[in-house]
Amino acid sequence: MKSGVRHQLAEKMAGEITLSDSPGQALKKWRQSFSIPQGLLAERLEVSPSVISDYESGRRKSPGTAIVGKIVDTILSIDEDNGSRFINKFAKILYSEFDEDVIYDIHEYASPVALSDFAGVIEATTLCGPMDQTVYGYTVINSLNAILQLSSSEFNRIYGWSTERALIFTEVSTGKSPMVAIRVTPFKPRCVVLQGISPGEVHPIIPGLAERDRITVLCTQMDVETIISSLRGKAW
Repeated sequence: MKSGVRHQLAEKMAGEITLSDSPGQALKKWRQSFSIPQGLLAERLEVSPSVISDYESGRRKSPGTAIVGKIVDTILSIDEDNGSRFINKFAKILYSEFDEDVIYDIHEYASPVALSDFAGVIEATTLCGPMDQTVYGYTVINSLNAILQLSSSEFNRIYGWSTERALIFTEVSTGKSPMVAIRVTPFKPRCVVLQGISPGEVHPIIPGLAERDRITVLCTQMDVETIISSLRGKAW
């Protein structure tokens, strides 16, 4: 797939890795976003798996632009061999605009942000799931409009460039609807934030759904505008 989409995606990936304060973490994010094991990437690059591990952990000096370009090209080639599943997913993001009444805000982080720090900014409390994780971005979504207006394929667009993100569903009543919608779609977020309710108001089915999909669920009663301004105000 030597297409315009592939070229644009390669440029975005290489640029983010090269310019990141943590190039290894950015590389790891993209590898995982394409669901490629370290061993497979190393095999295709004809290097030891420890080389990839050392780059991602920062034990090895950050790769130069030429090596980054080769790694990115290999990631995309592996995906093409598997039917371009993730390239097609990201193509929809490259060429699509989000309706303002569905997506209130969407943002990507070049480096991982600790979920505990993220939760602190929006004054969220933990309902279930581990907090010793990181996110690479967030999406603030009007829960009702997303469920009513988006098809299953369009729903996947809320993940932006990485599923390792927090999906903040606003004005929920019990949280059941967005969690069920996530359950029947192929991609799963790192974290779901239910805005406007307390843990005691959450539907009892939520912890079970979250555990099955390995999703951490948080609750916050901070208003939507404050959430967006608070997150945008952080220099992450």
